[in-house]
Amino acid sequence: MKTRKSYYSSLLLIIGILVLINILSTDFFVRLDLTENKRYTLSKATEDIVENLTEPVTVKAYFSENLPPNVAQTRQDFKDLLVEYASLSDGNLVYEFINPNEDPQTEQEAGQAGISPVMINVREKDQVKQQKAFLGAVIEIGTQKDVIPFMQPGEAMEYALTTSIKKLSVVDKPSVGLIQGHGEPSVMDMQQAAQALSVLYNFENVTLTDSTQIPTSYKALALVAPKDTIPPAHLAKLDAYLAKGGKLLVALNRVEGNLQNATGSSLNVGIDNWLASKGVSVENKFLTDANCAAVTVRQQQGNFSFQSRVQFPFLPILTNFADHPVTKGLEQVILPFASPLVFSGDTAVNYMPLAYSSGQSGTVTAPTYFNVQQKWEESDFPLAAQTVAAAIEGNLVSNTFSKMVVIGDGDFAINNKGGGQPQPVQEDNVSLFVNGIDWLSDDTGLIDLRTKGVSSRPIDQLEDGMKATLKWVNFGAPIVLAILYGLFRSQRRRLQRIKRMEVSYE
Repeated sequence: MKTRKSYYSSLLLIIGILVLINILSTDFFVRLDLTENKRYTLSKATEDIVENLTEPVTVKAYFSENLPPNVAQTRQDFKDLLVEYASLSDGNLVYEFINPNEDPQTEQEAGQAGISPVMINVREKDQVKQQKAFLGAVIEIGTQKDVIPFMQPGEAMEYALTTSIKKLSVVDKPSVGLIQGHGEPSVMDMQQAAQALSVLYNFENVTLTDSTQIPTSYKALALVAPKDTIPPAHLAKLDAYLAKGGKLLVALNRVEGNLQNATGSSLNVGIDNWLASKGVSVENKFLTDANCAAVTVRQQQGNFSFQSRVQFPFLPILTNFADHPVTKGLEQVILPFASPLVFSGDTAVNYMPLAYSSGQSGTVTAPTYFNVQQKWEESDFPLAAQTVAAAIEGNLVSNTFSKMVVIGDGDFAINNKGGGQPQPVQEDNVSLFVNGIDWLSDDTGLIDLRTKGVSSRPIDQLEDGMKATLKWVNFGAPIVLAILYGLFRSQRRRLQRIKRMEVSYE
């Protein structure tokens, strides 16, 4: 009887402890995040934005149910994220999940809100069929609303949600100017960068003339891919802006390539000496890299013609980045027809390389002819870690502290380069440009979020030895573990049999 009472007492005690833990977990909870880039840990920027909300935020998440596991995980990840946001907001953020597939009226409501469905493949009874799926959300603050039309599985969810809240809650956005007047692209030609910058800034064109001054109200300026000569008077205006503490991003084409006629040439816009006075020079050379993108080439074989993809070292893929806010979280950036940078300043200027070529790279002096069919050898890449992007800070003009970011390519973030149909650019290319503006503007809170998601590390960029190692590890590890477990079980049972045979065994 005493044993039964003791059993019930222990059971009640355990139940009481579990209830108490559940009650406390609503206000106090701990979660370990072992991912490399802390994907499941809210950043300081998110915490500051959510904790300082002055108006209630409503999030309507339009997510379909009964989705395949890989897609359903997106819904669960977004829900977990909203739980943490709601906990941080002290009641200022509420959310609800709506299944648009329940009835036509709810589906129509989602469509009118700006949530676009996508078609996904679903396996059912050994058959594959297509199903309409919704994976989006509407964020509302007062009468304002913002839409995340589609939450790509694996994308940077925290960045999408935090920037949406920030976009609605910010009152006075500072301005960032894109310099015009020398053949540069306009804001319309940099749609992806403009959209990313619009969260925190008014990104607008600024035309330099002989009679106008650059307003000091601009948090930063960007000089991107000028094609025409920049007059000394305009460079003097940039100096005057920097002398007042202004910040400048320069993305310069020192060389340019034309794949239509397979030629590469120099491009001089009269900025070389001006840049050198700031401590950095862009070389009149093409950077080549064994780690590169491919181009489509039409080939002829007899009476047949076909297209094939050929690696083109003049389109380097950068994967080697410094530990700096401008390049934090970047995986790979493509800089077409880039040029190396050389530090030419003194100790009064702090020069910080940001992005490098791979261990197998080289340079080709302009002008040159592109032989797309060329068989590149290891000897064609005698150089390593050539700097193609750098940050400089210090007394760039007179005795005034200022900052600049210089990139040896001007086209990497441009969507519309020739007045034709806009072309999308790689997300990390956009992040490099926007992160540069954020760092210059001293508003780096969202840099960590922009590239926070599933890392893109294509296996085809690994060395052959590493590929073989990974292949054999993936193949052999499960087998080795199974054998070891079998040996452990066998040994354990053998010891148990021996123990049972002992005289003293009871």
